Amino acid sequence: MRKDIAFQSGGLTVRGWYYAAPAGAERAAAIVMSHGFSAVKEQGIAGYAEAFNAAGFAVVLYDHRYLGASDGAERGRIIPQEQHDDVRAALGWIAAQPGVDPDRIGLWGSSYSGGHALFLGAFDPRVKVVVAQAPALDVAHSLLSLAGRDGFNAYLTLLAGDHARRNAGGASGRIQVATPPGEPSVLGSPDSHAWFHSFGDAAPNWEPTTTLESLARMAEYQPAAYIDLIAPKPLLMIAATSDSLIPITQARAAMARAGEPKRFIEIDCGHYDFYEGRPHFHRAVEESTAWFKTHL
Repeated sequence: MRKDIAFQSGGLTVRGWYYAAPAGAERAAAIVMSHGFSAVKEQGIAGYAEAFNAAGFAVVLYDHRYLGASDGAERGRIIPQEQHDDVRAALGWIAAQPGVDPDRIGLWGSSYSGGHALFLGAFDPRVKVVVAQAPALDVAHSLLSLAGRDGFNAYLTLLAGDHARRNAGGASGRIQVATPPGEPSVLGSPDSHAWFHSFGDAAPNWEPTTTLESLARMAEYQPAAYIDLIAPKPLLMIAATSDSLIPITQARAAMARAGEPKRFIEIDCGHYDFYEGRPHFHRAVEESTAWFKTHL
């Protein structure tokens, strides 16, 4: 049964949903979940939490600070290190819940939060098992492959100008998260625009813009840099061979550096095809659940 929860992170209230372990369970394993870049918990991932809970896990699914139901005045602000601290706060929160075994906590992430799962899997000893779905891996080179060198240089020039304005006391500029092709946005692929705008009233608190400061920090983010440090924790990565945002070659190269135990699943689909209502949702749920059941 799902209930609304709140916990503190960096002086802000982070809100989400808690799925307690089934009645009668003692010292249940637990899973911490969050969504990708700018996305909120109502956008296609609650089905994962429900499936994990039905398999016997306690689950917390939350919105990062500045997003969705969580607090933060600068709406749409997305800074990896701040989101890392939100994950850490969620790990602490769920470890303290009655009936949860604090020594058996897994971390699940998708897209941007998939990158967080890799990063914190390497650095937080409370994380025992990692599942990363279509994860961010090396953002700068992803941007370079999408925009070309000239486009990437223009991107960096835009960010340098925004830094100068902020350094002079001004506010960061803003940019749309996902727009139709040809319009400026962070995620300019046609499938990004279609997916984000498919939820309508189901995700009324999704913020369709973010800050240029968030883009600057995103461009510097390389969550796969320390993938070799995750071992000996079990790592599952599920990747899309036709991903519009994250080249499959990056996923293959990252997993080649990962230690055992690990499993790498490539599925012939796009970046958004693992979410609820999409063609490969059930396969991704089954693989993730099996991995957690085996290793937690």
